[in-house]
Amino acid sequence: MSNKENGKLGLLDSTTILIGGMIGSAIFSLSGMTILCAGPACIISWIIAAIILYAYGLQTAELATVYPSSGGVFVFPAEALGKTKKQKKLIGWITAWAYLFTCIGGAAFSATYVGTYLGVGFPSLANAQIVIAIGTIVVCGILNLFNISVTGKANTALTILLAATMVVFVVVALFSGQWDAAMLTPFFTQGSAGSWGFMSAIPIAMVAYGSIVAVAFMVGEIKDPNKTVPKAMSIAMLIVATLYILVMIAVLGLVSSQYLQENSGMAYIPLYAAAFTKLASIPWLIKLISISAVLALITTILVLIALAGRTLQAAAADGVLPMSFAKNNEKTKVPTVSLEVVIVVTAILTVFPSFTSMIVNLGALCSVLVVAVICISVIAARKRHPYVEGNFRAPGGNAIPVITIVALVACYVPDIIRGGWQIWAYTAIYLVIGLIIYFIGAGKASD
Repeated sequence: MSNKENGKLGLLDSTTILIGGMIGSAIFSLSGMTILCAGPACIISWIIAAIILYAYGLQTAELATVYPSSGGVFVFPAEALGKTKKQKKLIGWITAWAYLFTCIGGAAFSATYVGTYLGVGFPSLANAQIVIAIGTIVVCGILNLFNISVTGKANTALTILLAATMVVFVVVALFSGQWDAAMLTPFFTQGSAGSWGFMSAIPIAMVAYGSIVAVAFMVGEIKDPNKTVPKAMSIAMLIVATLYILVMIAVLGLVSSQYLQENSGMAYIPLYAAAFTKLASIPWLIKLISISAVLALITTILVLIALAGRTLQAAAADGVLPMSFAKNNEKTKVPTVSLEVVIVVTAILTVFPSFTSMIVNLGALCSVLVVAVICISVIAARKRHPYVEGNFRAPGGNAIPVITIVALVACYVPDIIRGGWQIWAYTAIYLVIGLIIYFIGAGKASD
């Protein structure tokens, strides 16, 4: 039986899109930042982040059954929280604007590290990192311009190969004779952020799981979404969280937080650092890591570009952006103009690799804001729409969204106390820019 119906995605392709979207830049680059910050305790960060994002994913799956339209990050808050048309448009745009940076910044970051990993694995490419990054965005963008089922097929093939290479790395690392459990002690105090560093690392780890909502936000292109979306999320999260934890354990037994603090260039390529410092006697492993990282980063970029394009499409359909952004190509049924804009903006960001740290932190906070808004939207949607028998409903009642929001706030308290207010200021500036775009677009729409 075909996994797709009328060009839509079934359970297999939906699951692999989620896996491919989640296994990407985070484990191959951001994981180093969590080790730097929290040391071995970052394992807890990754587990807590998985739990928070899984709860978030199930809440978006519920919203997808209530509001079955693609572009969910715009549609869900707008419909659940807005009472008037103007309110819906404004709420939807603010949430979508925050989410756009998460997607576009994440794609740009991932493309930058495609060049980085290829450069360390294949030295002849070391001076072509920016060119490789731009080329990666263009290729992933072109794949997104095809029918979604074509993108799904490409993603499925890449994801299966990617998972295989990650398993090989874990097995080689753990049984190499170089892995040392003693490096995991002391557990809580090795990181640069001290005993509570694992709390500060949670938002960064959350970025890794952010694509758990991909199929909910593309619900209009999913076969039987009421069943497919939550099933795909559950399967994907179980697989990804397991792989992440195994990889983190493998790396932490080879590379310490202290080493990454002393060698800051290695902080964004921790798997390479592990192979370079302790597994140099296995020369093919470095190339395997480079290939695996590239596959992971590409699958992430594919998903993030798709999500960003459909977010712009939803905003345009509601009158915030020009209507050309909302139109699907007659043959491919994808929002061509929106995707082309995403491709161009993302490619431009890759030209400035020195802003990597700012992009990561701003993207993490934007992601947290979106999660919080979606949680509030779930509570509001339940009040406004009576439950329909047979529809999916996230477990735990209203306690789960409330707990999720409390956990998010708690994650940022340590950084705020230590004076980490700057990223909030950058986020405020970014949101003001979004409001300016909104009022310009809304004004034109009302003319």
